[in-house]
Amino acid sequence: MTELTFASYNVHKAVGSDRRRDPERILAVIDELGADVVGLQEVDLRLGPRASVFERARLEHLGWQLASVPMKPASLGWHGNMLLVREGLTIDAVDGVHLPRLEPRGALTASLRVDGQPIDVTSMHLDLSGLRRKAQLAQLCAAGRASGKPALMLGDLNAWLSRPDRLRGLHNYWSVLTPGRSFPARGPLLSLDRMIVSPHWRCDELEVHRSPLARQASDHLPIRARLTLDAQNLGTAPTL
Repeated sequence: MTELTFASYNVHKAVGSDRRRDPERILAVIDELGADVVGLQEVDLRLGPRASVFERARLEHLGWQLASVPMKPASLGWHGNMLLVREGLTIDAVDGVHLPRLEPRGALTASLRVDGQPIDVTSMHLDLSGLRRKAQLAQLCAAGRASGKPALMLGDLNAWLSRPDRLRGLHNYWSVLTPGRSFPARGPLLSLDRMIVSPHWRCDELEVHRSPLARQASDHLPIRARLTLDAQNLGTAPTL
């Protein structure tokens, strides 16, 4: 039985509620999460060379492995998405996923190994308009199910009005974990940030991280889940 803590954080290019860009403040919030794997969105600037707001060497100094597919030499993210992985977990492969889109969108999937068990983790930032969101989610769900491995998708679904558990592609295989309202950070009204898990996981703890620093560091609050993977119970529906 393996227990892991996952987190997802839309870092808003490290610009906080005070309109200051402060990557170190974001890193301090990430440290508060105590996670094994952190999915990040909006880690790069949008225009020009799309430079990352983080330095690779700084992240590695803090003990993180980077699951990253840079779009440009100065980038770290694939359409802004990347994963931070604690030392001790093995990164076997990382792929940038092209999604159906009207605006620049993508997802990033890392194949990891923990205690010899392969798992897939995807960081995603879905369509804001909603016109392509269902197709994007259907594509990710189909790919994740086809692998047959324990899988987790996390990120900013931008599902302003619709219930993600009713979106096409989920069917009866996937379960949506909604920890609560995460946007905007200073006074959360919307549950934009979620995790979607395959039937191999049991959710033991689920929360929106609401520390004073998190309320300042980005326009989203991070979300966090403690999940247990029971290799003897593969194929059982997760307990939420």
